[in-house]
Amino acid sequence: MNSTMKSVEEVETAADRLATEAGLDEDQRFHIAMAVREAAINAVLHGNEYDPGRQIEVSLENTGKDLVITIADQGRGFDPGKVPDPLAQENLLRGTGRGIFLIRSLMDEVHFRQLDPGTELTLVKHLAPVAGKK
Repeated sequence: MNSTMKSVEEVETAADRLATEAGLDEDQRFHIAMAVREAAINAVLHGNEYDPGRQIEVSLENTGKDLVITIADQGRGFDPGKVPDPLAQENLLRGTGRGIFLIRSLMDEVHFRQLDPGTELTLVKHLAPVAGKK
């Protein structure tokens, strides 16, 4: 997909559709859509630096146990461990780190993988087991 805000909206809509088809309630769907939107914005703006020559790659999957959304950019990459804690007193008025914090708080699992080039972010939301099934 192109590195545009239109692509961000398309990814968010696709994630909401996946969550709806999985039977998640409105709050859970909102959390997933918000986290996916933030991850896609990060890929477009920070990863690919809004470069129209770069792409984002997205996959969405319902494994039956989890919703797994992967978003990759073609940027220089970054170390998620070095992102400032937005809740630390010295960072409260700074704009950095909030997106990653938000994504981590809304999803059950968040995994980063460095690519060459780029960064891949995998978001996981666990699905509640269906009654009578394991």
